[in-house]
Amino acid sequence: MLISILEKINGLNEAIFAPVDHVVEKLPLADWAIDGICDSIHLIPFLFIVFLIIELLEFYYADRINSALKKTGKGGVLIGALAAIFPQCGFSVIASSLYSKRIITIGTLMAVYLATSDETIPILLATPQKAYLIIPIVGIKLFIAILMGYYIDLVIPQRPFEEKSIPQIADEHIEEGCCKHDLEHGNKRELIIHPILHTINIWGFILVVTLILNYCLTNIAIGEIISGSKLWQPVIAAFVGLIPNCAISIGLTMMLIKGTITFGAVMSGLLANAGLGLLVLLKNNDFKDTLKIIFMLLIISIVSGMTINFFS
Repeated sequence: MLISILEKINGLNEAIFAPVDHVVEKLPLADWAIDGICDSIHLIPFLFIVFLIIELLEFYYADRINSALKKTGKGGVLIGALAAIFPQCGFSVIASSLYSKRIITIGTLMAVYLATSDETIPILLATPQKAYLIIPIVGIKLFIAILMGYYIDLVIPQRPFEEKSIPQIADEHIEEGCCKHDLEHGNKRELIIHPILHTINIWGFILVVTLILNYCLTNIAIGEIISGSKLWQPVIAAFVGLIPNCAISIGLTMMLIKGTITFGAVMSGLLANAGLGLLVLLKNNDFKDTLKIIFMLLIISIVSGMTINFFS
């Protein structure tokens, strides 16, 4: 039903943008460039509406989720994973800050990182013919996040908070998400401004990635490269996923849509992609402990991606 609704909206969207497509098609550009520009422009209304809804939900419910996460104890893994799968830009940042103060467990932090979806869901929603991928992606990320979160808490005891080893933490410190977005003291003015800025930023990334992919698909035997490196794709994707930037999840999702990467590799990259959370952890947490977390994130992501590829 959702896909049917999205397809109808997409049909209306294409009709609205038909004059724009006509103008772009007259530009002295190669076909792959014209297709990339037109495809990316069509995503703008979808992206804005999705980001506006996300902003509203984040504004009115983020504090409740963060408060619940602090009080749940062993239930934090489940709540953290469920909250992180929701496409927003700041929950992994908040979770990193809470872990640095030892308010949540390492298993809860890992569950948040593994479940974080970043821009994947909005992009798939904006591409109706690929919206069916949302359920398997979300389901796999949730399953792995919850399973590994509880397992890690079982085998690794919670370390106490050591204020001397983390001098950067201060109560007045403001955590920022994408677009310099204040995650702790949002205001109603940002309910419109941030979705607009976020839409522009994400659309820019999508345009660049789409143009690159279209060029490669047109001029490079990409199929031969992929078939020859299927085994190593999850490894490469996991390391790329560690880069703390929303452009990574955009690139991985667009490659999945274009069919230039295996599903297992995409899952490996998305599992490792914790957004801006790793930057906060590197800044505020004990360095050795942070390296241990990054190592675990890599191993879980790579093994998961290879397992998915093996059975697919």
